[in-house]
Amino acid sequence: MKISYNPIAAFLIFFFFFFFNLSQHYAQAQPNTTGYACNINQSYPCKTYAFYTATAPNFLDLAAIGDLFSVSRRMIAEASNISAANATLQANQSLFIPISCSCNTVNSTFGSISYAPLDHTIVPGDTFYRVSTLEYGDLTSFQSAIVVNPTAVVTDLQPGDHITFPIFCKCPNSTDLQNRRNLLITYPVQVSDTPATIAAKFGTTTQSLIDVNGNNIGPNSTIFVPVSRLPNITQPATSAPAPPPPPAVSQVVRNRDRKGAVIALAILLGVCVALLVGVIGFWVYREKKREKERGKYADVATKESEFGKNKESSVVKDMEVNLMADVSDCLDKYKVYTMEQLWEATDGFNDNCLIQGSVYKGSIDGDMLAIKKLKWNAREELKILQKVNHGSLVKLEGFCIDPKEANCYLVYEYVENGSLHSWLHGGDRSEKLSWKTRLSIATDVANGLQYIHEHTRPRVIHKDIKSSNILLDAAMRAKIANFGLAKSGCNAITMHIVGTQGYISPEYLADGVVSTKMDVFAFGVVLLELITGQEAMDADGRALWGKALAGPGAAKGSEERKAAQVREWMDPCLARESCSMESVSNVMAVAVACLNKDPSKRPTMVDIVYALSKSNDLFFDVSDDGLSSGPVTAR
Repeated sequence: MKISYNPIAAFLIFFFFFFFNLSQHYAQAQPNTTGYACNINQSYPCKTYAFYTATAPNFLDLAAIGDLFSVSRRMIAEASNISAANATLQANQSLFIPISCSCNTVNSTFGSISYAPLDHTIVPGDTFYRVSTLEYGDLTSFQSAIVVNPTAVVTDLQPGDHITFPIFCKCPNSTDLQNRRNLLITYPVQVSDTPATIAAKFGTTTQSLIDVNGNNIGPNSTIFVPVSRLPNITQPATSAPAPPPPPAVSQVVRNRDRKGAVIALAILLGVCVALLVGVIGFWVYREKKREKERGKYADVATKESEFGKNKESSVVKDMEVNLMADVSDCLDKYKVYTMEQLWEATDGFNDNCLIQGSVYKGSIDGDMLAIKKLKWNAREELKILQKVNHGSLVKLEGFCIDPKEANCYLVYEYVENGSLHSWLHGGDRSEKLSWKTRLSIATDVANGLQYIHEHTRPRVIHKDIKSSNILLDAAMRAKIANFGLAKSGCNAITMHIVGTQGYISPEYLADGVVSTKMDVFAFGVVLLELITGQEAMDADGRALWGKALAGPGAAKGSEERKAAQVREWMDPCLARESCSMESVSNVMAVAVACLNKDPSKRPTMVDIVYALSKSNDLFFDVSDDGLSSGPVTAR
């Protein structure tokens, strides 16, 4: 029997086996979702990089990406071979993000995991899945975020919650270093990637990739690309013009080739069908695998509502016991409120009672109070607040725990006039702060910081001094608020960098050094805000303290020349006020001293309080009508 050869069938069979083998390869290369084990005694911590792709609409400028990863625009620009002044990026533009990789002990189940911890403040609409996938570009996973944040209720994230997102990373071991694999760059594998194309992109070899990652190099996985040094990224170029159309051919030639074109079209159609069948098969297989994985880790993207409903009552009871044990030392010092009281005071936590973030105002027994809603991460904050009592610190009145939802509510005194930030930078303020009031505010904050630095044992470091955490009461006296990031004890080293850009001290950002001098640095930025009326970070991502050190801080010559430069920097509304330039210049000198890049050369809060008291003595105000919101007397 004669068997005829069918080229289309041959192509179909070829591509079927091709895609079958490809799907088998990817089935074996499942992504690591919970993190990468590490040995804390090896080469950790280390500085490394993550490969990130700029995406529309929120991450097409260096400032937004810098905020996301808690690094400066300049650091990203230098690593990515672009200009820091080039704020706008193209969609899908490649970047290298500097990260600090550390080996972190999670729990007995997962042991130690290697990652760079990034603090992320939850905003409305955020979920673990959305932030991990859309914002951090698969450099982490929601499963790993769940593991790293064991106390967070993933189905009920609240605006203002601080969540640690673990960016996957690795530090090179001794074998890597011997083979000149000095850097292991974190890279999220794309569907179109193969080990060969990845190796070519980074200037390494396929074998090196396999040596570091094994055979688990497949789509949706995170791998580590070994290189001897950071490669230069080729930035996107404009697309080339389309080639001119081919010259026309004669009708005779077209007729002659029509039969061949039909055959070629049939073959092409067969190839497309085979490709489609293979892709669909692979997609179905991959989705089944993903669904199985999601079920294992309670996928917050599709099953969030079920996660909280299926809690066992025993878990709730155990949590209640643990929460009460944590706050047992506070029971005799603070009032313990009930959930019914808080619910009634805030009209069921209605948005009309929302002050900012997760802080609500409400009246209980005729007293107006501020109620801060937290996941159960208030343990350290409560321990610190029960140690302090000062007129320049917002007073904690009591607390409430809700074991059913694992929430803790801190109840503070209500500070009527809001934050210093809203007075200095809020566009709806028709009244501006006079120099007398600003000087009084600076003195109040300095006294509060002096108290927590000098009169607590061990010393308390606030770690988040900024104008939005300074509240003003009815008499425009300042109180320091929000001890959520505060730490008891100083001169420590941490790899978990948290805070607000524009206020973070250089030694903390670079090396994780925690000391009272980081509060001194942030206070210097607040002084600059009081003098200039400018934000700590401008629209171009430039820090106010950097501009000040290059401006008035670098001024030389006579006192008159220095005073003239300070006058140029002053808030315009202060320039129209009759106040002593000597007093303003003295406060500027204090601010510049606080911003010294060498923390050992910064003054203590004792020195600062003394210097500000001299500025009060120098104060002079002829009109005394700079503020009409309430009586203010200079000290």
